Amino acid sequence: MSGVTNSDALNPAVASKAHRHRRLLEWIVIIVVALAVSWLVRGYAFQTFYIPSGSMLPTLQPGDRIVVNKISVELGSVHTGDIVVFKAPALVATKCGANDSDLIKRVIGVPGDLLSTRGNTILINGRALVENWPHSEPLGPAITPLRIPANSYFVMGDNHSNSCDSRYWGLLPRQNVLGKAFIRIWPIGRLHWF
Repeated sequence: MSGVTNSDALNPAVASKAHRHRRLLEWIVIIVVALAVSWLVRGYAFQTFYIPSGSMLPTLQPGDRIVVNKISVELGSVHTGDIVVFKAPALVATKCGANDSDLIKRVIGVPGDLLSTRGNTILINGRALVENWPHSEPLGPAITPLRIPANSYFVMGDNHSNSCDSRYWGLLPRQNVLGKAFIRIWPIGRLHWF
């Protein structure tokens, strides 16, 4: 019988060391893959956000944490009533005195809509907007008649009189939209799907 034997394979200390190296390499690969998947999911699919202010009261309270679905904007569309997280347009800092990079508001007008107000009533294309979500009156500053152009949205906080929004800094460009809020995850007792 002719054969070759590996003397290292017969040595238990060498075999144990090789086993440890293989296990270490497996863990490194698992961690790298997990980090890559986490980065891809956070960058392109879902992301959590913290609510720092009361502009979305009573829907969202300061301290709430939400998860935003980024895919729904990339592959879908934005509708009236959606809650969106977005990169703050440049005028937010000067008009609102806020340096927040990410904001959250509700979409009130989409491309093609003609927006205006009468008293505390928001009109879309001449019809009263049915705000079937929690919100606070009075409306605050009036909306002068405005046609929403392509790739833009008119957004407002649900706390109408205490929200610096499109009424102050103008329309939200579509490219600034990061995603739609779809679940409040904190506090646990107020878990809610949007």
